[in-house]
Amino acid sequence: MAHLKTVLLSKSEEDLIHDKTIECLQDVGIRVDSESVLELLEKEGASVDYENHLAKIPVKMVNQALETAPKEFTLCGRDPKHDLEIPTGSYPYATTNGLSPFVNDYETGEYRYSTRKDLASFTRLGDALDSVDFLWTSLSPSDVPPLSDGPHTLWETMQNTTKHVQGVTLQSAEAARIQIELAALLAGGKEELKKRPIISTVVCPISPLSFEKRAIESQVEFARAGVPIVGLAMPSGGLSAPITVAGMMLTANAENLASLVITQAAAPGAPYIFRAESSPMNLVDGSFNYDAPEFGLILCGMGQMTRRYNLPSFNGDFAGFRVAGDQRETMFGSFIMYCACSDQTDIVAGLGGIDSANGVCFKQLLVDAYTWECCREYLKPVDITEEKLGLDALRDIGPRGNFLTHRHTRKYLRGELIRLDGDKCEFLAMEKEEQAEKAGELVKKILKEHQVTPLDESIVRRGYEIIEAYEQKYAE
Repeated sequence: MAHLKTVLLSKSEEDLIHDKTIECLQDVGIRVDSESVLELLEKEGASVDYENHLAKIPVKMVNQALETAPKEFTLCGRDPKHDLEIPTGSYPYATTNGLSPFVNDYETGEYRYSTRKDLASFTRLGDALDSVDFLWTSLSPSDVPPLSDGPHTLWETMQNTTKHVQGVTLQSAEAARIQIELAALLAGGKEELKKRPIISTVVCPISPLSFEKRAIESQVEFARAGVPIVGLAMPSGGLSAPITVAGMMLTANAENLASLVITQAAAPGAPYIFRAESSPMNLVDGSFNYDAPEFGLILCGMGQMTRRYNLPSFNGDFAGFRVAGDQRETMFGSFIMYCACSDQTDIVAGLGGIDSANGVCFKQLLVDAYTWECCREYLKPVDITEEKLGLDALRDIGPRGNFLTHRHTRKYLRGELIRLDGDKCEFLAMEKEEQAEKAGELVKKILKEHQVTPLDESIVRRGYEIIEAYEQKYAE
């Protein structure tokens, strides 16, 4: 099958990044602020300096981790019809933006701190949209205790979708165990959760080359529970990585392989997804620059490295067309999206995100979902076979003939060609103000009509009881 793919790195450049990554892990090492994880790494063969919290990882450990990590698995939905096989055989799966504190209110237009109600509604909108394949815990609500943000956001999201849910809040090993317990309630027990992981989790190293105690101990808990780990490296060039594109890729690659090693040391065979988001710092304010051209290039390069390691890939990002956005945003966003989605990644993220991922917008989620539904068609595999090449048809017709009624045309007319949804294309072509108004109408209509299969009330109550008991125990 032929796939559209962007290639940034030559084979020799891939080799150089890999070789220098191994050198970095062996000579520089990683900082791990958890004695239990350092002990785990030492047991597997790492050289550990407990006083300075350093672990130097030999190439043998990296190779062993690459061998034991599964090359394919399933991100399961509460409803099996939403199960996602990894790797994907066609275009990438798409998910929302994650962990944003702010929301653009679809009714009032106010940009404000989010609530659990917003999270429930945003999740339900994502559940209704076919091109949103699974849901991140998209918001960090202001009306829940900060120490239990992770359990609350996971539980609220799981109640409002039957698709797979990916959490993005890791606060402690104990909080991780609570999230596992909540997911097990829906899966039918912890063993069933291992068989059918209806949740996965994103874990970020602290660049450069550092793993914070609470997050890495959470990662170990999730790995042992069979919950897929997404190792998200986010080095910022000039701040937490070398300023060069090559330096950012090396840092992201080293952090991901170190995260993989920790995951496999904790639970050999634990599912792991390689992910990197890296960009040079914004030279104005030092923030992470999602608009930098290098962002798309690095995603593309990291996608190549992931394929080299034969690991599931989450190296795509949706830089969508902003509702009522300007031409510059559309042009730059289009190019970044092309770079970030055509590297044969398995997953892309970012639908509905605004304000450099600090907020989400209901109207934006709708526009992004419709845009992605059209754009992803360009990433479908193309079947190049002797039959489809149609030489026999050319022989039948000959020079200056007409294929309109030929059997080859009749056979492949409906199934072979890309057919875009006319109504959605018309919506995307609207003028800015008209599109924003129409998007608001559609969001309200979907949220009014779409119903998610509800959980049994006893399960819902039990989930809140688990969270409440956790909060009382750790309130101090």
